[in-house]
Amino acid sequence: MSRFIRSNRRGSGRGFRGSFQGDISVHRGMRSRGRGRGSVIARGSSKLVIEPHRHPGIYIAKAKEDMLVTKNMVTGESVYGEKRISASQNHDEKTEYRAWNPFRSKLAAAILGGIDKIHMEPGSKILYLGAASGTTVSHVSDIVGPSGLIFAVEFSQRSGRDLLNVAKKRTNIIPIIEDARHPHKYRMIISMVDTIFADVAQPDQARIVGINAHYYLKNKGYVVISIKANCIDSTAQPEAVFAEELVKLQREMIRPLEQLTLEPYERDHAVVVGIYRPDKIQKVV
Repeated sequence: MSRFIRSNRRGSGRGFRGSFQGDISVHRGMRSRGRGRGSVIARGSSKLVIEPHRHPGIYIAKAKEDMLVTKNMVTGESVYGEKRISASQNHDEKTEYRAWNPFRSKLAAAILGGIDKIHMEPGSKILYLGAASGTTVSHVSDIVGPSGLIFAVEFSQRSGRDLLNVAKKRTNIIPIIEDARHPHKYRMIISMVDTIFADVAQPDQARIVGINAHYYLKNKGYVVISIKANCIDSTAQPEAVFAEELVKLQREMIRPLEQLTLEPYERDHAVVVGIYRPDKIQKVV
């Protein structure tokens, strides 16, 4: 069985009950035997097969080395030097796909680790906090497609220039070069969104996500947050940091649903999925 098919399953860690209303599934990322940084797919291989992943808009390229891929929204263009492959089904016109490296994208690492749901699908509206140069944003652009929309917020001017160049060819990306701590500054640009993805690596990340959710996330919308433990508290154990972040999210009316660590792709990282303003939530003081 392909290692990517196995990685579709959820991790084996135990869920737990606590002050959160309901269960949060906590599990460790599953190891993939792919070569990661050095993975290469031969273009034009007759043995190449593209299969849909269980997450809509994502695919598995099955060849000598299986890889996670997204359908390229801008055919013929790479964003960060990633491999591109072309495949046709039933002798139809070829479709181009882009390899998605989990060592360069925490969202890809979470998907290969077996995360249950990412709450991003074709047609979705996403608020992406910490867009950086647009590496992962470009794959989310592929996933949501022309009918979707991504509001990509990045504070760094240098990374913002790269993000602007990505957005020039991807019309479903709206780049916003601004501090995510002050969401009111881009209130004239953003509409209500279905999901917030955050990778800001700041000590007050939970507050940043919360204030943006209060402005722009619809009720019962979702948050997907990448947490880097040593950016929040380098003296504490990662598990303790993750647990404290769950409490902080609860204070922002976000009920955690799932937690996944990102080994072997990232050390001391976790991705947390939560729902905003569900019907019943116990607010932590």
